[in-house]
Amino acid sequence: MKTIAYYISDYGYGHATRSTAIIRELLKQNEQIEIIICHSFAIEFLRQSFIYEHRVRFREILTDIGYVLKENSLEPDADSLNHQVASYVSSFHTRLAYERHFMKVANVSFVISDISPLGIAGAYLLNLPSLGISNFTWSTAYEGLIGELSLEFLEKRYKQMTYQFSLACSDEPHWGMKENQSFGFYSREINDCEVKRIRKEIDPSAESHIIYFGLGMKVDIGTLSDLPIWQSPNCKFIVSSNVDVAHPNVYKIPQDETETQHYVAAADLALTKAGWGTISEAICAGVPLLITNRSSMKEDRHTIDYLVRHQLCDCVEWKELENLLVTPSLIEKCRRQKVNYYKNEAIHIAKEINKKIKST
Repeated sequence: MKTIAYYISDYGYGHATRSTAIIRELLKQNEQIEIIICHSFAIEFLRQSFIYEHRVRFREILTDIGYVLKENSLEPDADSLNHQVASYVSSFHTRLAYERHFMKVANVSFVISDISPLGIAGAYLLNLPSLGISNFTWSTAYEGLIGELSLEFLEKRYKQMTYQFSLACSDEPHWGMKENQSFGFYSREINDCEVKRIRKEIDPSAESHIIYFGLGMKVDIGTLSDLPIWQSPNCKFIVSSNVDVAHPNVYKIPQDETETQHYVAAADLALTKAGWGTISEAICAGVPLLITNRSSMKEDRHTIDYLVRHQLCDCVEWKELENLLVTPSLIEKCRRQKVNYYKNEAIHIAKEINKKIKST
């Protein structure tokens, strides 16, 4: 039995949900591995996602910083982000000593990271193979937001990965020392019966358009409840459990629900920020996308540029969203996208990862 350490970024739920899709496929395809998930922010969500899987263990540890947003905004707080990343970098040597000890004691033979630099650096220190899988790295995502010294530090860590699996929307350098591969979109499996059940629960008469409104579990915008969008005629909205909106047309995903991909798949339109996880779930389910634009974030710009270039989304500025109503013409416009042309690549990606694991 080989032990795999799987490091998941601590920013939001997107990295946790997409990592869940890959981990499930890895375990399904390879009975000779066990996986230790290293993560903190969404650790309870991950525990519930693998509650019946005896080959998955959990190690609660801060893996990275992610973004820090301004209050009541989708935009980054550069000052606070600089401070937190600088603190993370200054303590990295101590953190790395813990990772080295953990990997040796746990007899780790392979490291996967989405996309924390910590596991990659730990593997390099012990001469273990590592694989980075993501549409971005924090060293490129932070460009223009943090200081050059911190950026250079992160860049050196990412250059230590053995293999790089770049996902759709990526505009990254080739970080992998041995190999670099590119893949498309993927998500957790979608059960059609569950999707139909959700649609019936939200819209029993089947007379409304169902809109998935996803700003992310780490976004806290106090003025959301005042938006006129909730008054859109013949529309029902799905929102995360943490969204503070009370309206008869708004359905909140239950707080203990783990298979949230079914709620995205149940929608006629997904209105979301440019988070890769939700976007990928929508595309894999054939759901049209309306993306809120954050030009100050390089990751978002790369994602939106890719989606627009491949006719996979329409865009709306945050200022436009403040007065937006969802209309039949808007939905019809978004339906012209080519989201139905893409398949879920989780099985293919897991096969390629398992090849690397078996070769070690």
